[in-house]
Amino acid sequence: MADTRQAAEHGAVRWRGAPMEGQPQAAVLLLHGGRADGLQAPGERSPARLRMRPFVTAVERAVRPHPVAVGEVVYRVRGWNGERADAAVDAVAALDQVKAELGPVPVVLVGHSMGGRAALYAAAEPQVTGVVALAPWCVPGDPWQQFQGKCLVVLHDVSDKVTDPAASRAFAAAARAAGAQACEYQVHGSGHGMLRRAGDWQAVSTRMVLGMLGLRPFPEEVAAALVLRGEAPGGLDLRLPHRRELS
Repeated sequence: MADTRQAAEHGAVRWRGAPMEGQPQAAVLLLHGGRADGLQAPGERSPARLRMRPFVTAVERAVRPHPVAVGEVVYRVRGWNGERADAAVDAVAALDQVKAELGPVPVVLVGHSMGGRAALYAAAEPQVTGVVALAPWCVPGDPWQQFQGKCLVVLHDVSDKVTDPAASRAFAAAARAAGAQACEYQVHGSGHGMLRRAGDWQAVSTRMVLGMLGLRPFPEEVAAALVLRGEAPGGLDLRLPHRRELS
């Protein structure tokens, strides 16, 4: 991976919500998808960016009564670009911005596809306490040891043809073996773009964020999965509930 502290014209955080009063005590950053390669700047209305906007809105609405800041990570370029790992560089730069502006507050990352991969990398930063990875782009050899003592929830459609659901499950299992609190929802009938069952993706992701922030308890099946340790196999094939089923 590229040196995430390199001097560069980094991406930035675009803040979307301010807490009701006082200094934020936590932050949530959302990272949209991109491409394997590409040095052009992502367009303001690119499909990958628009796909994450409802997630931003859902999270912002849910944390509004609490001292939690919500922001989108704005990438410099649209691609990962091999060893440059541009999206990961930008994710770490965004965390540096959070620390500079808000102090060393805990941060939860929510990332889709390439943004999911960037979030998994950025979990090595001390401020990150949890990651919600949506159909993440997991590549054999990507690090997982950074999740020791942290929380990871993965959502992935079993029929995804763009990113590999088996690789996501393997990553979650490896993270758990390294000491993470980890579980995975297996989605059926949605696809990579999260357009089918979009409301369920958004509701469950938001609930996971609230759980990681300590603002609401996790659903029972998630709480049971997160206490598993080592090579325990359970909790990596949870059924994605419909939003009306969330208690």
